Amino acid sequence: MWPLRQMLQPRHVLPIHFDNIIRINILMMQVKYCAGKNIPFFAQNGGSGWAALNLTNGIIIDILPLNKVTFNTDKTQATIGGGVSVAEAMAAGAAAGAFILTGNCDCVGALGAYLGGGYGNLMGAYGFGVDNIISFNLVNAEGELKTVTEASDPDLFWAVRGAGPNFGIVTSAVIKSYPDSNLTAWSTALVFPGEQITDVVKAVEALRPNLKPSQNVFLYLTNNNGPVILVTGFLLHATVEEGKAAFAGLYALNPVFENSGVLPYAQWNAGAASFCLREQRKPGHSVGISQLHPEQWQEIWDRYVEFRNKPGAENSVVIIEIYNLAKGRSIPSSTASWPHRDVNAQAIVIPWYTDASLDNDAIAFAQKVRNIWKSTETKSTTYINFAQGDEGLEAIYGDSLPRLQTLKRKYDPENRFNQWFNIQ
Repeated sequence: MWPLRQMLQPRHVLPIHFDNIIRINILMMQVKYCAGKNIPFFAQNGGSGWAALNLTNGIIIDILPLNKVTFNTDKTQATIGGGVSVAEAMAAGAAAGAFILTGNCDCVGALGAYLGGGYGNLMGAYGFGVDNIISFNLVNAEGELKTVTEASDPDLFWAVRGAGPNFGIVTSAVIKSYPDSNLTAWSTALVFPGEQITDVVKAVEALRPNLKPSQNVFLYLTNNNGPVILVTGFLLHATVEEGKAAFAGLYALNPVFENSGVLPYAQWNAGAASFCLREQRKPGHSVGISQLHPEQWQEIWDRYVEFRNKPGAENSVVIIEIYNLAKGRSIPSSTASWPHRDVNAQAIVIPWYTDASLDNDAIAFAQKVRNIWKSTETKSTTYINFAQGDEGLEAIYGDSLPRLQTLKRKYDPENRFNQWFNIQ
């Protein structure tokens, strides 16, 4: 979120104002203008991508004002504007008494997260974000607005759900929502000293294949007046007793700090608020992994401590995200272009600092940690929303890449949409 690309200066930022119909018409005209003048452009909502952005002499089209959320009568479908943030989507869901699958960081664009695959706290119950899209409105390379469904255009519906920014600007989407009389989950935060790194990793790995359907666990190397290990846990609809029982193996390690409780839906992401800080350098690197290897983690810890001890780098973080994937894997991979349902966990390293003189050290640190994880994997995979840009298209798009490239030539032959892991 706001990595090195925050320093790149586009030629202009074009906002969209007025009501939604006028906003979308302006957006269509902006795309036509840029295409006609051969000006590079990029649509932005949350501005939270980690990848480098090559738009030093182009235009960013700001779609933040497209931020309405509406529901159908029975609250089983929500229409999400292209400018809606995760926080806005969750607040609307809470007010309507219905869950909306979102990412876990409030400032991220809700639909941007969806179109890349869509991890989130509710995926154990409802699948990935791409599985919850019913239809979407898209401004294409000709500046035309079209509504896309699986029935109306199965190829484009498939392609956008995994590689959306290559095919157009999604102005809104109709997604599944889930009415619920109990919009709560149990959450915990457990802190351990660095000396316990191997034991904590063993406990997290033991939990990974045994997660309950709506349970997830995250492992962090992070800062709390010094480097510490943080484990967070989530269990939908659980009581305090049920939650602690589900994470008994970690509680047995006697954390030095524990904070747990039942949280309302709109507050689930509060613990990740620091990730939304702007004007920071965060060149994140990540890879999908099949499991945690405890023997790797003393070296990872040592490298983390070495880098975060540099002046100004104390907020750097290493993250493992693990979800119950049974629901998502029950849906065939062929239904969407997003290819990585078989990945068991997301491994992420984020050097975090403000001084540009640390750039080289930061990249070296991140690549070293990522390479440790990759050394025990049989193939390299990267979740597009966590990607840096040096991974290669095969790691991002997997087996979907050849078909995506064919469809790119059909739907965007001039390669107008070329700023986000361009598949041409």
